[in-house]
Amino acid sequence: MSKKVLILSTSPRRNSNSEALAEAFARGAAESGHDVELISLRGKELRFCQGCFACQKTGKCVLRDDMQEIVPRMEQADVLVFATPIYYYEMSGQMKTLLDRGNPLFVADYRFRDVYFLASAAEDEDFVPERAKSGLEGWIECFPKARLAGMVFGGGVTETGEMKDRPEKLQEACDLGRSL
Repeated sequence: MSKKVLILSTSPRRNSNSEALAEAFARGAAESGHDVELISLRGKELRFCQGCFACQKTGKCVLRDDMQEIVPRMEQADVLVFATPIYYYEMSGQMKTLLDRGNPLFVADYRFRDVYFLASAAEDEDFVPERAKSGLEGWIECFPKARLAGMVFGGGVTETGEMKDRPEKLQEACDLGRSL
């Protein structure tokens, strides 16, 4: 059965390594017949959550920025995929802002069940993405119908475009997308 897959790339850099993983995941999911949309936050305006909780009453955020278009797409997706570079052993600030601003989903009849995590970093040790993964898992715990369904970590890349030198990681992301 075809699924609606929303991939959110949170790197501010063009040709970023985490976005290369996102594109590989998208390719695999599309090859399996899924409806895939990849949204890059690069160039988008995302203001910080103000913690006013108006969205808990209205289902909509009071802030007027690009999240007005993103949150409904998140709500209607069967699968969410978050791609981030690892900064100081954590997710990017853009990803954290995106997660915080997803607060209207808390009271929504969201469709997503499976959430995937794609990350890249200069360091290549297994522990590097753990804090970022834990942060995403904390967000997922607020959505009882959802679960972290898979992850790809491509470490050892610093400069833009270096993920092409890690074809095994691109293939892993593609295969994960294909497995939906």
